[in-house]
Amino acid sequence: MDTPTASWQPPLIWRGAQLLARAVVGALARLEVSGDVPDGLRRGPLILAANHLSPFDPVVLAAACRARGVAPRIMATGGLFRAPLLGAAMRRAGHIRVDRGTAAVHRALDDAAGAVAAGSVILVYPEGRIGLDPGLWPERGKTGTARLALASGAPVVPVAQWGSHEVLPYRAPKGMLRAVVRALWRRPVVRVHFGDPVALTDADAAPGAARRVTDRIIDAITDALVPLRPDEPDRPRHVDPGRPTDASRTHRRRLP
Repeated sequence: MDTPTASWQPPLIWRGAQLLARAVVGALARLEVSGDVPDGLRRGPLILAANHLSPFDPVVLAAACRARGVAPRIMATGGLFRAPLLGAAMRRAGHIRVDRGTAAVHRALDDAAGAVAAGSVILVYPEGRIGLDPGLWPERGKTGTARLALASGAPVVPVAQWGSHEVLPYRAPKGMLRAVVRALWRRPVVRVHFGDPVALTDADAAPGAARRVTDRIIDAITDALVPLRPDEPDRPRHVDPGRPTDASRTHRRRLP
């Protein structure tokens, strides 16, 4: 008789880092978390799909997930793993390396699939980069998240965030000290909302399924983001002069 495989358990170093993230976010901003993750999904398998605004996003999301009792394994850029101390800590915490722009990038999807199969919660950024949309709305996503969801059968919960772009600049660590001092003084509001799981039961294996599911995930993130920025419907009030803009990947949301 086969012995059931135990679900992945977040290491102590990652649980401690989430507590530290809450303290850091609390010092630099006023964090407001809304929505929730269903009880049956908090320990996985689960995919959290979030929009990407700022280098500060992983800290914000670590804190917000801690507030909801979730300890996700983050799919993060390979540059972080090459840092001497940070890289070792991220490996110990179970996060997943993504070497964008290299032949090894596909390995990250295999690693993520293995993590989901082990019962993990995975946090991904479907856009594949910090968004450069002029209005800071979610960009047209890459299909990796959809392919992971379709292959694993894991549910996808959209996570929308707003305000992290006011804490750290796009080009951090350049300009980081000035931005941190400003955040300590102003403590901008940072909002995170966990939406309802994205319906994928009707997704089929026909050609183009990954693209359709990707658009559905980005739509869900966008829908969750709308109420977080009611007074900034078109463009953000806070303008980062170091952030380039790129409208080539604008996502056109499908109306209900």
